[in-house]
Amino acid sequence: MHTDARDLEPGSLIEGDLCIVGAGAAGISMALEWIGAGRRVLLLEGGGFDYDPHMQDLYRGDNIGLPYYPIQSARLHFFGGTTGHWAGFCSTMDPLDFAVRDWVPHSGWPIARTELDPYYKRALSVVQIGPDEWTAEAWQRRDPSLVPFPLDRNVAWTKMWQFSAPARFGVLYRKPIVDAPDVHLYTHANVVEIISNENASAVQELRVRTLEGKEHRVRAKRFVLACCTIQNARLLLASNGQASAGLGNANDLVGRYFMEHLEMPSGNLVTLGRTPPSVQMYDWGWGRTKARGEIALSQEVQRRRRILNATVSLSPAALSDPPQSTFQQINPQLIEMFHTGKLSDDVLKTPPPSAVPRTFQLMTRQEQAPNPASRVTLSTERDALGMPRTRLDWRLTELDRSSFAAFYEELGCEFGRAGVGRLQMRDWVMQPPNAGWPPSLSGGWHHMGTTRMSPDPKQGVVDVNCRVHGIANLYVAGAAVFPTAGCVNPTFSLVALTLRLSDYLKHSSA
Repeated sequence: MHTDARDLEPGSLIEGDLCIVGAGAAGISMALEWIGAGRRVLLLEGGGFDYDPHMQDLYRGDNIGLPYYPIQSARLHFFGGTTGHWAGFCSTMDPLDFAVRDWVPHSGWPIARTELDPYYKRALSVVQIGPDEWTAEAWQRRDPSLVPFPLDRNVAWTKMWQFSAPARFGVLYRKPIVDAPDVHLYTHANVVEIISNENASAVQELRVRTLEGKEHRVRAKRFVLACCTIQNARLLLASNGQASAGLGNANDLVGRYFMEHLEMPSGNLVTLGRTPPSVQMYDWGWGRTKARGEIALSQEVQRRRRILNATVSLSPAALSDPPQSTFQQINPQLIEMFHTGKLSDDVLKTPPPSAVPRTFQLMTRQEQAPNPASRVTLSTERDALGMPRTRLDWRLTELDRSSFAAFYEELGCEFGRAGVGRLQMRDWVMQPPNAGWPPSLSGGWHHMGTTRMSPDPKQGVVDVNCRVHGIANLYVAGAAVFPTAGCVNPTFSLVALTLRLSDYLKHSSA
């Protein structure tokens, strides 16, 4: 069922068993799980079915930290959410990503990777990839032309990625959601406040507004915030009627530990030999590639060098090609493309190179160390609905900076030993960590960590089941609960984690 909240009588009361706030990757994944479950599920989406600049402006905020993308361009505010401009990159996080690492402050999930494995399998169909094969050997058996570099697995290995078409959730899942008799989608229903009971131990109702000035109330037995990392934190902080610092923020943690993936060109590779090693396994073409490999360092090397997790991808390039920051490349045309999710035909039809290249640019995808000083707070400016806008203070640490050099030192040695080629590091990588970040500093458009998971309320906002500490019926879905970021794009993992939360809600009493 579907209702446009603008068509309701002012002051309407909407009631259900489960209320999901946000219809992006997490919210839609959860709603699909509840079709036919015999419960009345409410799915609230602030936008409509299409891009609207007035709705998108509600995501505008200030950036007071390191250079970053315009905040209103990094997430989409309509049904389907940011899957509307998602590139479809999928891979699994590594077991080490879930462990406590004594060299990475604030690291460690309260669950192991093995607990997420069955949900990764279920998430395959949601994001429309598969099979459940994540080793280079398995993909080589399927296609013998895919040959991994002959690397010593004790040092480095080929980590596999799969690429969704990509799955645009707003297109794929609109009909199943709208046709479901027990899932009721409300569009243009912007939640502006979570109202709790007197001691802030349970949510009583949500206050919803439309841009046209109508206001409604929503009541349910349980509530799930799934409106993306920055907006989840914003809503909790702005809901300060019963808790002056915001709901779930008794320990000043909501909004802290904001994380991104550092996606930066950091070196070059020149392959060796009269017959250079095949690079087809590492090639990627938009809309063509089903799977490809990237190079990662082993867990043993990460432990020995006390560095963060990362991978590198290869793309043909001349050695003289200068690195460019994706922050600096943002222009109005590109922002429009990200809003609409419509790529130009030139991008979609770029043919593969006709000759085997010998030089490659190495693009690093590195996790960011959890950092409480990297945070989202509220601005003094308010949006058209009267909500405080966000203020992003993105900060990095010396560990983020120093990990690049150690990673490339190890990778260069292994490339040379294996006869793959010679590696050239960018000048900035070889400079000391206190030299700061180069102009090519870039991120992956990946937001994580503002309501991190921990069994200890003094270390995290949600518990192991994604329930907000101290609030009986409020949960968070999505990458906002990640305690650490891993080095892979978050969508596949956040969908798996949402399916796990959905199972918990189904099997626990309201």
